[in-house]
Amino acid sequence: MAPAPTSPHLLEPVIPELYAPGRIFTWNELQGMAFDGILLPLYGKNYASPGVAITHRLRARAAALSVPERIRTKVVAGRLTAAWIYGCAAPPEKLSLLVDAKHRISSLRGTLPCSLHEVRLGQMDAVSLGGMLVSTPLRTAADIALHVETDRALPVLKRLLNRQELGVRLRLLVLAVEAAPRVPHKKRALATLAQLTPVNEPG
Repeated sequence: MAPAPTSPHLLEPVIPELYAPGRIFTWNELQGMAFDGILLPLYGKNYASPGVAITHRLRARAAALSVPERIRTKVVAGRLTAAWIYGCAAPPEKLSLLVDAKHRISSLRGTLPCSLHEVRLGQMDAVSLGGMLVSTPLRTAADIALHVETDRALPVLKRLLNRQELGVRLRLLVLAVEAAPRVPHKKRALATLAQLTPVNEPG
C-alpha cells in the first residue's frame, strides 16, 4: 500500500487578500470592518476584501487557519470541506478532516470544532493548498458519494464533474468507488453515481 501523505514542512503562505486575527487586527476589529462592508466574511474568523477572487487557495488558507496548529500537518481537508474549497459546496458548519489511521489523534476527538474521520490515505490522495493538505478532487468526489446522503451528495457531485479544470470524470469516479475496500454504503454510492450524466467525457 502506498504510504500516506504527510506534511511535516507545509509552508505557511502569506496571502495578503486574507485577513485573520493577529498582530495587525483583532477579531473584534475585523468583525467591525465586516459590519461596515470593508471586508467580507470568508470562513470562521477569516475575511477577504470585496472584489477579490475567492480562489481554492484562499478558501484552503481560511480552513487551515481554523484548524489548531498542533494538528494542522496531520490532517487532510476532505469530503464537503474539500468540495467547498474547490468551489462546489457551501461553507461547512464544521470542517471535515481526514486523518490517516497511523497518526492516532483520536484522543483529540470531541475537543476540536471539526469532524475527524480516520481513513486510509494514499500518496496521491491529497494536494497542498494554502498551507494545508486537501483531498484531490477525485478522492473528494468518491468520499462524498460514499459518505454523504444522496440528496446532499448529488448537487455537489454534479458541480465537481462540471468543473472541467478539476479533472473529475464519471467513469474514473465509478471505478474509484468500486475499488473502495470494504466500506459501507458502496451500493448506495454506486446508485447515486448512476443518476449522474457524464460531462464531455472523451471516447
